[in-house]
Amino acid sequence: MFTYTYRMRVFLGITGASGVIYGVKVLELLKKSGVEVHLSMSKTAERVLKLETDLDAEYVKSMADHVWDEADLSAPPASGSYPIDAVAVVPCSTKTLAAIANGLSLNLIIRAAEVGLKERRRVVLVIRESPLSLVHIRNMELVTMAGAVVMPAAPGFYTRPKTIDELVTTFAGRVLDQLGIRHSHTPRWRV
Repeated sequence: MFTYTYRMRVFLGITGASGVIYGVKVLELLKKSGVEVHLSMSKTAERVLKLETDLDAEYVKSMADHVWDEADLSAPPASGSYPIDAVAVVPCSTKTLAAIANGLSLNLIIRAAEVGLKERRRVVLVIRESPLSLVHIRNMELVTMAGAVVMPAAPGFYTRPKTIDELVTTFAGRVLDQLGIRHSHTPRWRV
């Protein structure tokens, strides 16, 4: 008898906004959850990774099932016919936000998010910018109206995190929640 085991497939884009550790942690939690991850890191994200962490880009890429160059617009995730269940851009620079909001397929990360929107898939954009200008807010409005979830990188403190890793992990778990992934990697609100 033939049995088919479904494995969720997520495209994860990591852009060059500060807070690249959020993207790395989301990748780690996706892997722990058994999700098939298609990863694209921008060149700027790789530079920010060196500035903000002790991690190596090759190590980060090794955690993904598939790695796509940001310039490769012929990669499978650039097509709506390729079965991706959800798209996350973590962190999402305001440049990437603007391109997604205005339909400018400048690279694979932007194109994958656009495809996710047009195919009515879950799209989560973790914006890492403060303060926000009216331009940022209007671009967030546009992507929200198109179906994306905008999640500013604003971690909660209700779990009383003792380390930065705990803080980042709890926020990354919320991203997985928005992607529709059931997990028990992070604490939940309890009264």
